[in-house]
Amino acid sequence: HSHRRGPRADMVPEIAAAVGFVSGLLRTRGCVSEQQLQVFSGALREALTEHYKHHWFPEKPFKGSGYRCIRINHRMDPIISKAAGQIGLSLPQLYQLLPSELTLWVDPYEVSYRIGEDGSICVLYEAAAAKPPSSSYGMLTCKNQMMLGRASPSKNYIMTVSS
Repeated sequence: HSHRRGPRADMVPEIAAAVGFVSGLLRTRGCVSEQQLQVFSGALREALTEHYKHHWFPEKPFKGSGYRCIRINHRMDPIISKAAGQIGLSLPQLYQLLPSELTLWVDPYEVSYRIGEDGSICVLYEAAAAKPPSSSYGMLTCKNQMMLGRASPSKNYIMTVSS
């Protein structure tokens, strides 16, 4: 019986939000046809479902968050490039169509993204499901660490050295 895993073992709304967001980015440039976008969305949805299958823990929404994170930072996320390949988009085309810095977090009950290395984080999808009370706090610390992670150690380091 598939019901024994609790009420929300599926990833449908989260993945739909992530896929809709990425195909929306491709759509805004207008050089990808609606038909291509449908194929792309389908391919991306399948790829993400497959990729996340054993890395989805609704009872611990942030476990595996890094694994599920979709990232473009001068390197195209392989999942996106694979789906784009299905509609004949090359990597150079993808780089033109998508932001060069994009991080998309797909977690149980929440999908959010950031464009640019120090852009603000925008929530795409948030389930009204009862989340563990600590989760929003956990999310903040997790993301702030990611945002500050690269900048802060060097600053502290410089301070230590100069003092």
